[in-house]
Amino acid sequence: MLIKNGRLINPANNFDEICDIYIEGDKISKISKNIDVDDEKIIDASGMVVVPGLIDVHVHFREPGQTHKEDLNTGSSAAIAGGFTSVIQMANTSPKIDNEEIIKEFYKKEKDLPLNVYTVSALTKNFKDTELVDMKKNKEAGAIAFTDDGIPNRNSELILKAMENAKNLDTLISFHEEDPSLIKENGINHSKVSEEIGIYGSPSIAESSFIARDVAFAIYTKAKVSIQHISTGTGVDLIKFGKEHGANIFAEVTPHHIALNDTAVLEYGPLAKMNPPLRDESDRLRIIEGIKEGTIEIIATDHAPHSREEKEKYITKAPSGIIGLETSFSVCYENLVKTNAISLSKLIELMSLNPAKIYGLNGGDISEKRTADITILDLNEEYKLEKFESKSSNTPFKNKTLIGKVKYTIVGGEVVYSD
Repeated sequence: MLIKNGRLINPANNFDEICDIYIEGDKISKISKNIDVDDEKIIDASGMVVVPGLIDVHVHFREPGQTHKEDLNTGSSAAIAGGFTSVIQMANTSPKIDNEEIIKEFYKKEKDLPLNVYTVSALTKNFKDTELVDMKKNKEAGAIAFTDDGIPNRNSELILKAMENAKNLDTLISFHEEDPSLIKENGINHSKVSEEIGIYGSPSIAESSFIARDVAFAIYTKAKVSIQHISTGTGVDLIKFGKEHGANIFAEVTPHHIALNDTAVLEYGPLAKMNPPLRDESDRLRIIEGIKEGTIEIIATDHAPHSREEKEKYITKAPSGIIGLETSFSVCYENLVKTNAISLSKLIELMSLNPAKIYGLNGGDISEKRTADITILDLNEEYKLEKFESKSSNTPFKNKTLIGKVKYTIVGGEVVYSD
């Protein structure tokens, strides 16, 4: 395959030039100007941007147990339509992904999917927060990391032990940081907005208090730790503090926490309900500053499909979470690059290079002899998503004018999506 005349942006080596890319098999064979070969597969990328395949380290594909919302096939279709060549599935399925047999069974199914789909392991057995899983066996079975995402860990003694294990195993633990005891109604920020709809909601201290604990533990143990879907300005400050004091700590943020604040609940109702909730505008702006300064190093969607019937319930009864794979790049491009907050190269670093480096995945780099996982984008194309590849459509970005369209997704040298 030959990709002609595209603007290649590769943050791994600070490359940004118009050039050709020749792919042989699943590898990138040559990157140069004016490559002339006899090949029947030619993509004319003139006027487009060619970047390393996007990587999402936080998705929910709902299989097994909740396949009326999503399954591995529809989740994968949504991912490649969004330009993703690798994703990591969370473990809050039914049953939980908490032992080596379930992990091995997952990877048998993964072989037939059009992109690289990895899985984490639960951190505690059945998310009960009382007994750690066998971290060594689960890592050997293929678990990329460990997390009880969706159920915050309250057992501090167990978490400290888990971090010590993770340090010894050279693996990563990621944390969903919300103290349930401080929350009256989840998914909605405690603010003037929650008061306007007559509920208390979830105060920001529920997140920052747990982040403070885990930052302290990370400083103490030197374990590799990621803070998931950060939503508060104080949380960003705590992560920065941890980094300055030697913690091997990272933070991820979602596109919706970049683009929206808690007033979105008044417009979109349950479609703007998620854990952690959208926060105050000052929190949103501090998150963007955290991206600019390097405190936040990963953008991940937390793609969380729910059925229409579930999301149409009253806001306190509806489940938390929105889908994000098919809108992720456009939302981030509009709110970070078009606003001049960061460069396009920096955005690709957050959505591809950093996730690959931090989670130890193949990808994030378009260089000769590397695997050909590539996304091609038209930055000028505007579009609206009325129908999704996902089984679900629970997002405030449905039918909104978006900019920056995925035109091709290439995984291992094969075009798996084209628009």
